[in-house]
Amino acid sequence: MTSTPSLPKSSQSNANRTITTSTQGSTLADILERVLDKGIVIAGDISVSVASTELLHIRIRLLISSVDKAREMGINWWENDPYLTSKSQALIEENRQLQERLQSLEAEMRSLKALATSQIEFGASEQLKNPYSVPRNPSTEKDTNPVDEM
Repeated sequence: MTSTPSLPKSSQSNANRTITTSTQGSTLADILERVLDKGIVIAGDISVSVASTELLHIRIRLLISSVDKAREMGINWWENDPYLTSKSQALIEENRQLQERLQSLEAEMRSLKALATSQIEFGASEQLKNPYSVPRNPSTEKDTNPVDEM
């Protein structure tokens, strides 16, 4: 009787196993999830020089992370920026209403100044007609009727 050697079952199952490396089995979604979870910083400097004279220097700093990770780091500038929030339309409408109110108040002020100026000019013209007249003060005069005094 001849027998054929058989491999143990454990070595057969090990032969089918593969070792997963960081580059193997990662999709773009996996990489993006990992980057957003941990965050990534890209920093660089660009200099433009002519004859060892620096003409332009640009410093670039870029942070890529999820919103939650950015909040953990204390970065939340987009929450208060009116152009990036839904508050922008409300702020634009409020600004328009305030401008209209300001314009109406300015128009009212102009009309009151014109009225005051015309009253002053009218009083001066009355003074010129009769230079000996004493300006009347209605608050100090009594309501007297010459007919009653007789």
